Amino acid sequence: MPKRVLTGTVVSDKTDKTVVVKVERKVKHALYGKIIRRSKKYHAHDAENAFKEGETVRIEETAPISKLKSWKVIERVDTHKSPETAG
Repeated sequence: MPKRVLTGTVVSDKTDKTVVVKVERKVKHALYGKIIRRSKKYHAHDAENAFKEGETVRIEETAPISKLKSWKVIERVDTHKSPETAG
């Protein structure tokens, strides 16, 4: 069975070797048909503490690492250039 890969935003990097990633998805309401956003937070393993709050990252499902962690960060997603580097 293939591993699931999700893309989300890092919302917390306070813990050691762990980041919290918020993944948003858009779903259509069953009755009214309006598109609504649903989000879920995942604890992901970040061995080098390389990822910071606000970055967009891709996470991959793994075997359980701890009580809350069963995902690991695989890469940073470059969605746009930040103002500091575009100079």
